[in-house]
Amino acid sequence: MDIKLSQCFIAVDDHDKAIAFYRDALGLEVRNDVSYEGLRWVTVGSPTQPGVEIVLEPSAADPATSPADRQVMAELLAKGLLRGVIFSTDDVDATFERVRAAGGEVLQEPVDQPYGVRDCAFRDPAGNMLRFNQPRRG
Repeated sequence: MDIKLSQCFIAVDDHDKAIAFYRDALGLEVRNDVSYEGLRWVTVGSPTQPGVEIVLEPSAADPATSPADRQVMAELLAKGLLRGVIFSTDDVDATFERVRAAGGEVLQEPVDQPYGVRDCAFRDPAGNMLRFNQPRRG
């Protein structure tokens, strides 16, 4: 049996801002853009990983979500309490400079971590934390 990651989901509150960040700042390609019952899902992915996608979805992605639950999810997203993702890169310092130059909100500049990676962190336009890491060299 072969199991592989296909998709992961990131909640966003403004798909157009999210597209600009994930496409323009991170260099991901937009693969799909779907609307249904007033909600929108945009799929992005790295050109070097055609089988793995990130779905940018509303914080309350079920059309049947109650207004009260939608409000709670929006508040959690605004506080940055929903999970983001960790990207790997072959040059964390260059990635940091690219994302910072594109206006990414810096949470952590590149640093060598005791657990064997050099990494940095940003918030996307919705407040999700994104980390970028590379294995430490020798």
